[in-house]
Amino acid sequence: MQKPLILITNDDGIRAKGLHALIEIAKPMGRVLVVAPEEGHSGESHAITTKIPLRLRKLQEPDSDGSDEVTMYACNGTPVDCVKLGMTHLLGSLPDLVLSGVNHGSNSSISVIYSGTMAAAQEAALNNGTPAIGLSLTDYSPDADFSPVQAIGSELIGKALKFGLSNEICLNVNFPALPLSEIKGVKFCRQANGTWIEGYEQRTDPYGDKYFWLSGRYVNNEPDATDTDEWALSNGYVSVVPVQPDMTCYKELERLKQEWKV
Repeated sequence: MQKPLILITNDDGIRAKGLHALIEIAKPMGRVLVVAPEEGHSGESHAITTKIPLRLRKLQEPDSDGSDEVTMYACNGTPVDCVKLGMTHLLGSLPDLVLSGVNHGSNSSISVIYSGTMAAAQEAALNNGTPAIGLSLTDYSPDADFSPVQAIGSELIGKALKFGLSNEICLNVNFPALPLSEIKGVKFCRQANGTWIEGYEQRTDPYGDKYFWLSGRYVNNEPDATDTDEWALSNGYVSVVPVQPDMTCYKELERLKQEWKV
């Protein structure tokens, strides 16, 4: 039987350590196609490129002896562009699995809506239900230790290949920045209700012109809830949250039908 085909991307860019850690996880499991941005695109969510041409630059081909079945491209677009190009142009068929990450920094709670990492996974899941996982480590350091992700992530990826996911569902997987020996396990949980309290710092550049720099802090609005991704991460667990594209609030929909009666 032919090995599974795995498409990999990220939002930190083609040179990010987390991307190459994810490639190492996936290599023993199948044939790997990497399409990742030339530069970082963190916080750009589901952005796509429409005003400039998209370009692909091949960086690596599989070894002729079959010992390393990795093909790698850099793209000047966003993470979602990378998934679109990979699935529609570079592949002759849909991949068996799409992986995005490993992101340098958390994508838990409300951060999922800003995340380029998770947008890439969601884009894949929208394409005929292709199983997809976004993986993140709660360490923003460029030289973060991804060995716990490699140890636990390989099991989760293996499960996704074996059992698949429901149509249009992807997984948001976050790892605490802890040594493997201190990680207690994996928790399947829901997204925490949280908020980013943001502001803009006004600064002055060397030419005397004013500019603004986004700053902010995260606030967990339900710190006592024990079934959320934030609780899992704070208590030494890997959090796994199933994510769907349908953002309809069905409770509010019923209220509008009953009360507004337009």
